[in-house]
Amino acid sequence: MKPIDDAPPVAPRRNSAGLRRDLELLELLGSPEAESAGGLGVVRVAELAGRDKGAVSRTLATLADSGLVSRDPVTQIYRLGYQLYALAARTLESRLVRASAPFLRRVVTATHETTHLCVLRGGSVLTLASELSEFAFRGLGWEGVSTAAWQTSSGRVLVSDWAEEDLRRWYAQHGHDEPVTSPVTPPLQNSAGTVSAPADVKSLVTDFESLLAEVARIRRRGYATVDEEFEQGVVGVSAPVFDFRGNIIAAINVSAPKTRLGAHLDEAGALTARVAAELSAQLGAPARA
Repeated sequence: MKPIDDAPPVAPRRNSAGLRRDLELLELLGSPEAESAGGLGVVRVAELAGRDKGAVSRTLATLADSGLVSRDPVTQIYRLGYQLYALAARTLESRLVRASAPFLRRVVTATHETTHLCVLRGGSVLTLASELSEFAFRGLGWEGVSTAAWQTSSGRVLVSDWAEEDLRRWYAQHGHDEPVTSPVTPPLQNSAGTVSAPADVKSLVTDFESLLAEVARIRRRGYATVDEEFEQGVVGVSAPVFDFRGNIIAAINVSAPKTRLGAHLDEAGALTARVAAELSAQLGAPARA
């Protein structure tokens, strides 16, 4: 039998060298120099890579066609593209869903109420995962459903670490987005045929100043609450999940009938904040006071 050491070497995969060169250019466009300068031109990328300018130009053009990089039509500066960020976001969210599952179950076990993992999408909150309670009358699963962020505890939590200027711009664009009242039933409509909250519901957020006040409360307490603002008879709490940079990337939300959870909102909020902090630590978030 031929000794294993005499086995022929494995041939390198076809085009692997070209792929490595492409990845090197992406890494350069994601470098601190590129980030601080708002991108890099072909000449600078070629200098940093130690490669021919023409070859670099052709490679960047190909990457731009796929959306992995983008080119400013005026300055000809290259930056990392939308498709790369979209792929990264999907990867991050898959990791978030996997990592959050035992933490969501812990909240359900402690509160006996339906618990969700939510992220922000523009002016809407998107539910990535839900853990349902054992009660027959329970909050519904919202996976894949999005709703106006300004009216929900999770939406307010997800923007609670933003600078005031960024928050003002966001509210100007999304502060009047209409809510969705249920993942399975049609939303309530007023006489004009537009979606509206029940008339007797009093929202904590009615304008930008009240949003600022609510954000301040969230920062102080570490969680947000809603009391029938989003849906009649339903209350909820939400707490932020942080990434390794210390930025809020998701929220853990608990929603339930007011008859069960209404008298224990702050208790549930504090519990949810503790569990969210432990999930954040697993994701590499820095310790917070």
